[in-house]
Amino acid sequence: MRRQFFALSLMTLLPLPAAAHHPMDGAMPQTLWQGFASGIGHPVIGLDHLAFLLAAGVLAAALPRNQAFRAIAGFLAAGMVGLALHMAGIGLGMTEALVAASVLLAGLALLIVKRVSARALLLGFALAGLFHGHAFAEAVIGAEATPIIAYLAGLAVIQGGLMLGATALAREASRARWLRPVMGATASFAGLGFLVVALIA
Repeated sequence: MRRQFFALSLMTLLPLPAAAHHPMDGAMPQTLWQGFASGIGHPVIGLDHLAFLLAAGVLAAALPRNQAFRAIAGFLAAGMVGLALHMAGIGLGMTEALVAASVLLAGLALLIVKRVSARALLLGFALAGLFHGHAFAEAVIGAEATPIIAYLAGLAVIQGGLMLGATALAREASRARWLRPVMGATASFAGLGFLVVALIA
């Protein structure tokens, strides 16, 4: 289990671009399957998003199961709102920098905060979801309705799965005191790097 978590953590440090997440080599999804595959791929290829999902899942493990599920659902729902805002032409500022900042803050929370408030986590996840969703919209702007709907489904499946998976892993490893600091340090380091890249890009 420890090796598996280290492998997940190290994925956030791979030197890949944080801003260009294109599972289909930048091509617009044209079909239902392409839309779904693109939705599945974006949060994994986008290492800033992946780092947040894993760190957030570990954070959520500190809450009772129903509250953890509510916080994760809040992130997913807010992501759909952010995506809809982008597609409607409503900007949210420096989205990539804000996504990177969410990774950094999640990492710092793991390192510093011993007990997380359910309300604070729900609010934090919702704000993060808004910016992550807004960033994801770039891949389907101009696409037809069918691939967009499939894209949303893919995003929900992979993001929910990764967060719930990280939460379950953290619960099973609750006696391992190394888990939070390792994930916290990894996410903090990755988030800082992504933030610097986003600000100077």
